[in-house]
Amino acid sequence: MYARRAARWAASLVTLGLVVGCSAEDVALPSATTVEAGASEVATGLDAPWSIAFYGDTPLVSERDSARIVELDADGESREVARVDGVRAGGEGGLMGLAVRDDYLYAYYSTASDNRIERFAIDGEPGALSLRDGQVIVDGIPVSAHHNGGRLAFGPDGRLYATTGDAGQPDRAQDPNSLAGKILQIADPDGAPDQVQARVYSMGHRNSQGLAWAPDGTMFAAEFGQDTWDELNVITEGANYGWPVVEGIAGREGFVDPVQQWSPQQASPSGIAFHDGRIVIANLRGQRLRTVAASAPWGTTDTLQGAGRLRDAVVAPDGSLWVLTNNTDGRGRPGANDDRILRVQLSSGDVEPSR
Repeated sequence: MYARRAARWAASLVTLGLVVGCSAEDVALPSATTVEAGASEVATGLDAPWSIAFYGDTPLVSERDSARIVELDADGESREVARVDGVRAGGEGGLMGLAVRDDYLYAYYSTASDNRIERFAIDGEPGALSLRDGQVIVDGIPVSAHHNGGRLAFGPDGRLYATTGDAGQPDRAQDPNSLAGKILQIADPDGAPDQVQARVYSMGHRNSQGLAWAPDGTMFAAEFGQDTWDELNVITEGANYGWPVVEGIAGREGFVDPVQQWSPQQASPSGIAFHDGRIVIANLRGQRLRTVAASAPWGTTDTLQGAGRLRDAVVAPDGSLWVLTNNTDGRGRPGANDDRILRVQLSSGDVEPSR
């Protein structure tokens, strides 16, 4: 349904003047240390955090540069669960996306030669969690100092999805034989490591870092553009999203247009989540949380400005919305408590913007 309506949405955006520009991740802006009303601190003192995943009620957080996975207790205090061997941090690479299913943790990270996905069995109880030796289930994803993708998420179909960047070589995104510039689907992530297969689900992506699904199964992805447009896309299997041939809404046959696009000064979208009828988008350079009604994705509402760079947005087991700041990643200006996880209360009046 969403794929058939994408062109009409794109036309509506241009007609209504609601399209506002995109960004790259590579420009640091000042970050404030105050938080708007409606947000409270869950945890502080994290070091270049990248992703949050939940093992039951226990939050697990990846730190990109230290290669640490930490667990948080009820008071927001952190404890190291493990350091992932083989991680090569540098530029935008390092330990990135996490996903949890049953008693397994999946991690996406950069090495000296590639990006890969590794599976770890989780042992112990909250407060004393540990990881068994890992098993690499996907390797050979091109790596670079920039554009590594890195988001992991389980879809409603039970399959694991991963976003990959073009690793600095744009033509890879249009190469069906390359794992770069794609969204990958892994149907059997809990299988024997030598039997796990990653297949290209969609292509033509520059550097997607956000994945989320609406209750009806519609898949959304957020993507860094180059100089002109960052994107929010509705993802359908086998579709081509245009990079590097097109960027943003182009109306070109053979490519799927985004349903939203933003300027560099206002965006750099990373992690996204579906919460209360909305796609919630954490923005780095734009330093704001943006919401898009899933049922009417032609308008946006900005919130949570003043916390600096935002890397991830997730829904906690209790249904609350958590947002991860990213001011210690070398591109922000950290405040005294950074980096932090914030619990955010969204207003209820902006679920479906009017046309």
